[in-house]
This record gives sequence, structure tokens and C-alpha cells, in this order.
Amino acid sequence: MSTPGSSGAVADKRLNRRVVGISIGAALGGFLFGFDSSVINGAVDSIRDQFGLDNDTFAGFVVAIALLGCAVGAWFAGSLANRYGRIRVMVLAAVLFFVSAFGSGFAFGVWDLMLWRVIGGLAIGAASVIAPAYIAEVSPSKYRGRLGSLQQMAIVLGIFAALLSDQLLQNSAGGAEQDLWFGQEAWRWMFLVAAVPALIYGLAALKLPESPRYLVNKGDDEQAAEVLRVFSGETDVQSKIDDIKSTIDVEEKQSLGDLRGSAWGLKPIVWTAILLSVFQQFVGINVIFYYSTTLWKSVGFDSDQAFLTSTITSVTNVVVTVIAILLVDKIGRRLLLLIGSTGMFVSLGMMALAFSHASGSGDAVSFSGSWDTVAIVGANAFVVFFGATWGPVVWVLLGEMFPNRIRATGLAVAAAAQWIANFAITMTFPVFADIGLTFAYGFYTVMALLSLVFVFFRVPETKGMELEDMHDDVRVKRGKFVASTVGTAGLPDDRLTD
Repeated sequence: MSTPGSSGAVADKRLNRRVVGISIGAALGGFLFGFDSSVINGAVDSIRDQFGLDNDTFAGFVVAIALLGCAVGAWFAGSLANRYGRIRVMVLAAVLFFVSAFGSGFAFGVWDLMLWRVIGGLAIGAASVIAPAYIAEVSPSKYRGRLGSLQQMAIVLGIFAALLSDQLLQNSAGGAEQDLWFGQEAWRWMFLVAAVPALIYGLAALKLPESPRYLVNKGDDEQAAEVLRVFSGETDVQSKIDDIKSTIDVEEKQSLGDLRGSAWGLKPIVWTAILLSVFQQFVGINVIFYYSTTLWKSVGFDSDQAFLTSTITSVTNVVVTVIAILLVDKIGRRLLLLIGSTGMFVSLGMMALAFSHASGSGDAVSFSGSWDTVAIVGANAFVVFFGATWGPVVWVLLGEMFPNRIRATGLAVAAAAQWIANFAITMTFPVFADIGLTFAYGFYTVMALLSLVFVFFRVPETKGMELEDMHDDVRVKRGKFVASTVGTAGLPDDRLTD
């Protein structure tokens, strides 16, 4: 016999499982992001040999060109999501990525490989915008941080899966440039296997409910109420819909013009999001994952050891992301970012210092004393601090810091900025490395220090806030919302200061 209240507890548990389930489904787009980001890691040397890429700058461009596609995909994803819905954009992204996987795997030259990589980038850019927006819109505020962190968890799992599959394929063939199955080299199969997660993502997206905020914006209150009740666990559905309507003009289409403001042409909150995205990339995290095999070779590892070490690093990234998921709703977003910036500054400084005691270049770097150990410890400490803080928390903040009226477009601009920054860092690393790895990691160290200053002065704490409480005209001072000249509508009193 059930006790009073037990049925409600069961219902809550069932509803929580449902919102977790649909959040995981949406976050699979992050898996594609992570997979594509690192699959090139195992193929880059073979691509250089196959297509005769002797110029470091051009080789960097070939590696990074997918990121330009990501920027374009992210830029247009918001407007497409507002017009056609979040789910249709997810399905479109899955189709594009599926096509890109086969095109890249069967590329006959460097130019068509670049084309297929750009198409894949369009898919990843779109998915990177839609997933955090969708998760933020279906999640109860109490669990929004944890659910939003699933995006980063999917990314790091994608990185791990790509590095592991690259290693398995290379080992099976006896080398990435060796034939594996059906007369195709192993490096080609590294791209082809990406079709599998693309297919899974597309099928999962077809089973997801549409975002209640999109449905309200389109006037479908009945369907929105069903999603809120069945998936988000809302008990006072009508009140929630009224709250959404209070921040959405159902007759007004969102556009990039909505982001205009008095701070250098944009609203202050948009600049905060853009700089969050830029700093997340300018600390150099993707150098570790795009060029990690080359990095480990530079400290004396052979090819197999370098692959294995890169895979272990990605496993570490997965573990610390779990820690972030457990902490983000307890201690808040801002404190995690401050901790992360401090840790990254120290660990990147260790790497820069270690390489200042090295001689040689490329795969022929040699260290004096035990500085190679310092470089390895610094690199892994950097991954730990990034993975537990800036990796997941930035995506959480981007998904929740914008008000409903500009969420999709604001997130699109911020994500586009992130991809452009990613492109710049990825393409410049070979040039930086030619100057010297001390210079490269010194640059990333300075960026980590600037990110610490930026978070302290400009990033607000959003833990526990309802999305309807976000306001696009406020400014931020030392992590608190500050009243702007246009008023403070929609902001809790305890988040304002003089």
C-alpha cells in the first residue's frame, strides 16, 4: 500500500528521468562537435603526406577550415531555430554531418576534403547553438546547470570516442596511412565512422519534443503545456506559460537587430557572452586536442605512445566534467570559472616555462633535466582545470544568460564568435610553434590571466534564476546584475546593486 505523497514522489522521479532523457538527446550534438574536433588528430599527418601539404600555415588552414563552417552554422542556427523549430535544425545538422563523414572519407584531393569539412562544420555549429538553448528551455531552474553541462559531457565523450577510434583504426592497419578495409586507408575510416553518431543523433532528435518556448512563441500553448507538464515537471503550467509570454512577443520575429545596444553597438550582455566564448578558446584548449599527438611526440613519445597518452588525456577530461556537473548547481557558475582561470594560468605557465628549457623543434624537441615531466604535468593539469570549469560552465551560461526574447539569436552570435576564435587559435598554433612553444603557451597563459580578470568584473552569477528573470539591458559589475538606464524590469531585487 502506498503512503500519502508517495505517488507524487514517483511522478517527480519519472518526470526528472524524462527531462534528463531529452536533454541527453539534444546534447548528442555536442558529441558530434567533440568527435569532429578530434578525429582530425589521428589523420592530420597522413593527410599532409597524402596531399603533399608541406606548408605549415596551409596545413593549419586545412585542419581549421571546418571551424569556419561552424561559425557560419552557428550564426544562422538561431534564426532557423526561431522560424522552423529547434528539432528540425537538429535533424538538418545530423544530415549534414552524415554527408560530411562520407565526403571526407572518400576525398580525392585536399580541396574537396576542405569542402566536406566545411559542410560538417555547418552541422556542428548549428548543433552547438541548438543544444544549450534547447536544454535551458526545457530544464527546471533547479537542475538547469547540471543538464546544461550534459552538452560539455557529450563533447568530451565525443573527443574520447574519436581518439579511441583513431587509435584502434591505426593499430589495426599498422599505421594511419596503411590500407584497412576495402582498400581504404585507416585515416579515411577515421572520418567514415563519424557517420554512426550522426545517424544516432538524427534518430534521437526525431523523438524529442519541441521546446515549450518555441511553441509558445508560435501560439501553440496547448502543446507547450503538454511538454512542460510531461517533460519539465511543471505543476503550475499556465503560470509558466504566462511567464514565458511576458518575455516573448509572439507576433515579433527575433532578428540580429534585437541585439543592438549602447555598448559598441551591442547590448552589454551580448558582449559578455561573446567574450566568454572567445576566452574559452583563447586559452588554447583545442591545441591540446587537435595537436596532442604531435605535442606528445615532441616530448619524446613514439607514435603509439602519443596516441595512447592523448586518449588518456581525453578520459581525464570526461572524469572532471562529471565533477563539474555535480558542482555547477551547488557552488555556482562564477566561482567555478574563477577557480578554472586560476588553475589554467598556473598550469599553462608551467608548460611555457618547461618549453623554455627545451631545444630543437617539431618531433625533435629535447628537454634538459626533468622539464619534460613538468610539461606533461602542466598539460594534464590544464585539461583538468578547463574540463571541470570553463568547458561545461560556458555552455551552461550561454544557454541561460540571455532573456527569452533574444536567446536564440544571442546564443548564435556568441557561438559564432567561439568558432571564429577556435579557428584563429587552431590555425595559428603551427605558426606559434615555429616561433617557439614557449611563445605559444606563454600567449595562452596571458589569455588565462585575462579571463580571470574578465570573470571577476563582468560575468554574472545565474544559479537558480528563472529564464524569465533574465533581462537584456542590464549591465554587470563584479559578478552582479546592475540596473541600466532603461530600468530593471524582470530582475530580482537581491541581484541589483548601486
